[in-house]
Amino acid sequence: MSELKTLISQLENIALNPGKSVAKSVKDTGKEPIGCFPIYTPEEIVYAAGYLPVGMWGGKTEIKQADKYLQSFCCSIMRSNIEYGMKGTYDGLKAVIIPTFCDTLKCVCENWKTAVPQVPVITVVYPQNRLLDAGYQYLVTEFNRIKDEIEKLKGEKISSKNMEKSFSIYENYREAMRSFVKVVKDYPITINTRTRHLIIKAAYFMDKKDYTDIIIQIVNELKNSSAENFNGIRVVATGLIGEPVELLNIFVENNIAVVADDFAQESRQFRVQARNKGTAIEKMAYRIVDQKGCTFLYEEVKTKGQMLIDMVKESKAQAVVVVMMKFCDPEEFDYPIIKEEIEKADIPMLYIETDMQMDSYEQIRTRVQSFAEMLG
Repeated sequence: MSELKTLISQLENIALNPGKSVAKSVKDTGKEPIGCFPIYTPEEIVYAAGYLPVGMWGGKTEIKQADKYLQSFCCSIMRSNIEYGMKGTYDGLKAVIIPTFCDTLKCVCENWKTAVPQVPVITVVYPQNRLLDAGYQYLVTEFNRIKDEIEKLKGEKISSKNMEKSFSIYENYREAMRSFVKVVKDYPITINTRTRHLIIKAAYFMDKKDYTDIIIQIVNELKNSSAENFNGIRVVATGLIGEPVELLNIFVENNIAVVADDFAQESRQFRVQARNKGTAIEKMAYRIVDQKGCTFLYEEVKTKGQMLIDMVKESKAQAVVVVMMKFCDPEEFDYPIIKEEIEKADIPMLYIETDMQMDSYEQIRTRVQSFAEMLG
C-alpha cells in the first residue's frame, strides 16, 4: 500500500505542477516539447518525430493580454492559453498543434500567429462528417499533412517504423487507461474524485511510455487489495473538463465519487480501441471515425444521452453530473438533448457551470451539498 501511495502522490504532483513536470520530462527524455491543444490532437505523430507531446488545457491565470484577441464570451481554456502564450510561458515549445472543432478554436489558430509569433502553429482540420468514406480518406490525408509539417519542423523524415512504434505505445497507454478507469471505481476512497482526475491529467505532461508503466503498477496494486466499502454517492460525470480542482474538492467534501466519466480531457482520449488494420495513420483516422457520443464530432443521431444512461447502469452509479465549461458552445448545444433523455430514464442529474478563472465556489458548493442531501 505504501508503494501505491507513492505512485499516486507522484502523479498528483505532476498534474498540479505542469511547468516543472514538463521541464523534468524534457530533461529526462532529451525531447523538445510540442504543445497539443484540445482535443484529439494527433500526438502519435509528434511522438514518432522524437518530440514530447504536452497537453494545453488552460489554467488559472489573470487575463490581462488575451482580451486583445478573444472576447470575454470565449471559452476560458482558450483565453488562458492565449494569455500564457503572450506572457511567454510557452516560449519553450517547439510548436503548438491546434484542432479546429469550434468557432473559438478556429479564431485561436489565426490569432496565435499574431499574439504568440515566437511559437509556430500547426492547424488540424477534422472532417465535418467523418462517417462517410470520403471523410475518413480526408482525415488520412490531413494526418499525413500534419506529418509533413512536423517533418519540416524536425528537418528529417518520420519513418514508418517510428510511426508504428509510436502508435503501439499510445495504444498500450489507452489500454492501460481503460483498465484503470474500470478498476478504480471499486476504490473510491483511495482514489477519490480529485485524485482520479489528477492521475489521468498527469499523462499530458509526461512521456506516455513512462506514464503507462506507472499506471500499470497502480492498477496491479489495486487489484491486489480488496474493493473498498464506500457509503457515499456514485456518479457519472460528463463535460469538456472536470476542473478547476477546487470543484473536485467540493465533491470529495460531500462524499461524491466519479465512478465513470465522459470528460473530453479524460476518458474520451482513450476509450476507443483502434481497428487492427492499415498503417498507423490509417488506424489513427479510424479511431476518430469510431468515436461515439462526443459533442465535438458530428452525429446525425446523437448517441451521447443513451451512452451516459448505459454508463450509469454499468457502473451502478446513482446520478449524472454535467460539468459545463462556460461558453463551450458545442457542449451547450447538446445539453438539452441529453437532459431530456436522462430525465426520461428517471436518472437524477446535476448541472454545474464552471470557468477556469473562477474565484468563488460557494454557489457550486451549495448546489452540490443540496444534491448530495437529496440523493442521500
